[in-house]
Amino acid sequence: MPCKTITYSSKADWASIDGWLAARKDPDTNVDGIVRDILADVRKNGDSAIARYTVQFDCENFQSSNIRVPAEAIRAAVEALPADDLAILKESIANIRKFHENQKEKSWWTTAEDGTILGQMVRPVDRVGLYVPGGQGGETPLISSLIMNAVPAQVAEVPEIAVISPPRKDGTLNPYILATAALLGLSEVHLAGSAWAIAALAYGTKTIAACDVIAGPGNIFVATAKAQLIGQVGIDMFAGPSEIAILADDSANASWLAADMLSQAEHDPLAASILVTTSHKLGVAVCKELKSQTAALPRSEIARKSLEDWGAVITVPDLNIGAELINLLAPEHLELALDDAWSMLGKIRHAGAIFMGHHSPEPVGDYFAGPNHVLPTLRTVRFSSALSVETFVKKSSVIATSPDYVHENADKIARLARLEGLEAHARSVECRKK
Repeated sequence: MPCKTITYSSKADWASIDGWLAARKDPDTNVDGIVRDILADVRKNGDSAIARYTVQFDCENFQSSNIRVPAEAIRAAVEALPADDLAILKESIANIRKFHENQKEKSWWTTAEDGTILGQMVRPVDRVGLYVPGGQGGETPLISSLIMNAVPAQVAEVPEIAVISPPRKDGTLNPYILATAALLGLSEVHLAGSAWAIAALAYGTKTIAACDVIAGPGNIFVATAKAQLIGQVGIDMFAGPSEIAILADDSANASWLAADMLSQAEHDPLAASILVTTSHKLGVAVCKELKSQTAALPRSEIARKSLEDWGAVITVPDLNIGAELINLLAPEHLELALDDAWSMLGKIRHAGAIFMGHHSPEPVGDYFAGPNHVLPTLRTVRFSSALSVETFVKKSSVIATSPDYVHENADKIARLARLEGLEAHARSVECRKK
């Protein structure tokens, strides 16, 4: 059997499932110290530290002068791509931009009869750094990650956006990353990877200016670096391994569901792929499909390990119990592979992105439809949301109280201040009544 088979009848069954999945969190605490040392090194030594780490791990002939990618190399990459691929990239960018335009927030103001004005001013951060993993040897570039992070920052009207990605062995960057940057209108691209790239974006070096927000996925070293920098810079989120849950009834296609589960399993041995279904027959058929489809995948070993450790087919007595379990799982991606998916949508409280019906597979959201694919994992969707335009803005409250307002409310404000033992606060208001 390629994955676990579980029966869930009520919340009494949740503890064992929760305990099983909790072990997906990376237990390697040794990374913390390594990353802390890297951050300190880059903060002190800047470009020379970046070059040293890059020589050690990515490109043996790398020098500090190679960190910034020349503008002409970015422009030239567009010419190197097939026209059909460029057209697909342009359409994907347009779809994602259109979706995120709807997320823009406006500053707002209210005015009282006494002349008091209260409001909220929305402004973008000054500078954003986007980390883009290079993929296996730089040959599987995560171009979708660049698009998904850059577009909401652009819609937020961030004035400066820097891209950073590890170089290939020959010191170049995959032309698909460069061309995508060009199509997005981005002209600042740097070569560096792992925790030292994150450190450069946070602290700044001679070549790379410090950023206010850092976004983009990466390995445990990247994620740990971002986590250690919380409070010094903004980050998108602390993302764990990918996951998908599917709620399905007997109208679902077993072959399709297996393919959807494998779309996550091939990411990472820690990825979780879970089918929740009311149909035992469907569950058996999906297990059979998983076995045959996994064998045919280029990344079969990764997918097989993921399914063996973190894959499951869970049978539930009805869809309401299934929805209860989905809300406990709080998955990054949720597919409602149901005869009437819309009737169940209102019962879903915790899911990062929800894919409706039999013809909305998860990769549609990963690459093309428009919503952001940077999503909370490891059940953090219970209290957090997808990357959005809001990630790259900050909000300032504006208070302009009138003389009448202060005169009318000074005593009440002063009383509240004195209850907290803050006499100077009280006097600050009272002196304006004289």
